[in-house]
Amino acid sequence: MSERVLVTSALPYANGPIHFGHIVGAYLPADVYVRFRRMLGDDVHYVCGTDEHGVAITLKAEQAGQSYESYVDHWHAVIRDSLARLGIEFDCFTGTAHHRNPYHRELAQQFFLDLQANGYLAERTEEQFYSERSQRFLPDRYVEGTCYHCGHEKARGDECPSCGRFLDARRLKDPRSTIDGSVPVLKATTHWYLDLARARDEWLRAWFESKGADWKPNVRNFVLGDLDELRERAITRDLPWGVPVPAPGSDGKVLYVWFDAPIGYLSISRQYWEARGEPARFEEFWKSADTKLFHFIGKDNITFHAVVFPAMLRGTGAGWILPENVPANEFFNLEGRKFNTSSGWFVPAESVADDPTDALRYALCTMMPETADSEWTWEEYRSRVNDDLADNLGNFATRTLRFVERFFDAAIPALGELTPADRELFDTAEAARDELVGHLHAFRFRQACRALTALGNACNRYYDQAEPWLKVKDDAQRPRAAQVMRVCAEMIGSIAVLSAPVMPATSATLLRALGHVGAPPRFDAIGAAAAQTGRLLPVGAVVGAPLTAAFPKFTDDQGREKSALFLKIAEERVKKELERLRTRADHPVATAPATSAAPAAAIEPLAPGIEFDAFAAVDMRAGTIVAADRHPRADRLLVLSVDLGFETRTICAGVAAAYTPDELIGRRVIAVANLAARKLRGIESCGMLLATDDAEGKPRFLAPDPATPNGARVS
Repeated sequence: MSERVLVTSALPYANGPIHFGHIVGAYLPADVYVRFRRMLGDDVHYVCGTDEHGVAITLKAEQAGQSYESYVDHWHAVIRDSLARLGIEFDCFTGTAHHRNPYHRELAQQFFLDLQANGYLAERTEEQFYSERSQRFLPDRYVEGTCYHCGHEKARGDECPSCGRFLDARRLKDPRSTIDGSVPVLKATTHWYLDLARARDEWLRAWFESKGADWKPNVRNFVLGDLDELRERAITRDLPWGVPVPAPGSDGKVLYVWFDAPIGYLSISRQYWEARGEPARFEEFWKSADTKLFHFIGKDNITFHAVVFPAMLRGTGAGWILPENVPANEFFNLEGRKFNTSSGWFVPAESVADDPTDALRYALCTMMPETADSEWTWEEYRSRVNDDLADNLGNFATRTLRFVERFFDAAIPALGELTPADRELFDTAEAARDELVGHLHAFRFRQACRALTALGNACNRYYDQAEPWLKVKDDAQRPRAAQVMRVCAEMIGSIAVLSAPVMPATSATLLRALGHVGAPPRFDAIGAAAAQTGRLLPVGAVVGAPLTAAFPKFTDDQGREKSALFLKIAEERVKKELERLRTRADHPVATAPATSAAPAAAIEPLAPGIEFDAFAAVDMRAGTIVAADRHPRADRLLVLSVDLGFETRTICAGVAAAYTPDELIGRRVIAVANLAARKLRGIESCGMLLATDDAEGKPRFLAPDPATPNGARVS
């Protein structure tokens, strides 16, 4: 029975480019899922757009000397084109800025008014840091100072990277603005707060526990931890750009970007159906209990989509549906480190510009961080393309169709009586179909890819064991060779159907090679019964199909034109890409997309001077991290074992935003070894590691020279 399905991906922030980490986290899995559900015959719609408000956008636009509209327009186009490069197809891709989406402002303001009318909002006047130099209120993340819990001197106003605790910016010691380096002052301002704890106690926890059993374990566990710590969240900000707060005395205030962004799913849906001339379908989808709503997001958005947004939706009392599932992915890294465009640690567009889109889509699906962090490596990419695509699926399709061209005048033979070996292969194809469909229903994209390549392996074994190259030369056995080719052609069709969600262009090429035109057949076109009734290929011979003429063309080293479904990646290319990656990381080049250059970021003011004796009292030692794990009670802390030469210390460091435990093993560090031990969330930390912040504000360890032995004192 057909289902009504609405799919969204996290709105990408219009403040910079997206990379493979973003693609794999929210957009490729959604696109694959949408294509899959359409092949099941469901009524599926996929909406997305850029998130175009917030402090970061206002600051970057002002630094670049651009209007807010032109700044987000630039990034909207860059992001849209990047997604299109990976074959991500939306029914509607727009944004949240008023000039791009005329429905967003009205809808977001109505959410505010409905939540206020239902008692979910509290209005309070409180003191907030204000920069007199920049003449603006400072969001917590743009205030830095000394943590009042652990004494870390570079704590942000919202959290401390050292001890991992949430902070009240007003209690920071020696606060300073990260925007201009000035000392901010406290100034009264009025804001509105969303009462999440009330939603949790009244219905949110019960709703999640009723749905969460079917959700991915990484999402379920994350949300259960969140529910216990819910508190009020401010939903307004003092900013010149955003959705104006619809309340008396709120001039100069806008809705906080985290509040207005998810409402974009609704406003974009409305814009989509208005443009289609079907305005009634907006509420038909968003207010019908029959609609299945799926949010595809990355790990960092779980709280907003699985906790906060449902609270907003039901809190309005307007009848909006809640998500059926939030299949969030974990973090996706690059060669052992997090993607970071500012430091040069990314895969530039030119590195994969000549690669088939489907090869990238397939490889990324096989590496997807579905329930745990994973990574892109160039060697793994090469292996997936060469082993799975070129040597397996591509090899089977190519040798089958070329055999038909050579020995059967390019006409796919008619289907004859099936032998036990033929039936076994058809049964294998049906089993692969059922397995793949089950995996895609459960958002297991990696396993779906394995089911596809397992079928390819079975097809190649069948071909080898049948030995058609011998039988075709014997008149008595030639009919058997013809039957083998027909079965193999049916299998090519089965592979085309099963690959359609992940590799749509490849699927279309294979179907065209067999003479099929139009959308890929449904999954029920696979199997012996389907073959005998002509659901995929006509029952009789297929004459005039393009066969290998449909395959992509390329020019070999001798200048000859050839065709192949997939080209292999040379080992030399992998070496060159790794070398380029390391070179970029050693010499990063800032990429400023704006039409005018932004001024250099403000340098942090120099700390007060100290006497030499005070410095000499600090005992810093070279060390090596020999073990690392996540802190059981603080998401932002990692528990590290550091070899200092004379002993191994346990040191807690607030670097989980920048490093995974695995990538820290063997990393050289510098430790303050004579710092008094203190407990951080229940674990005693014996020292502190030297670090600085990168261009994105994430901590990065400082390291001694590689030749320095563990335990050597830094002086």
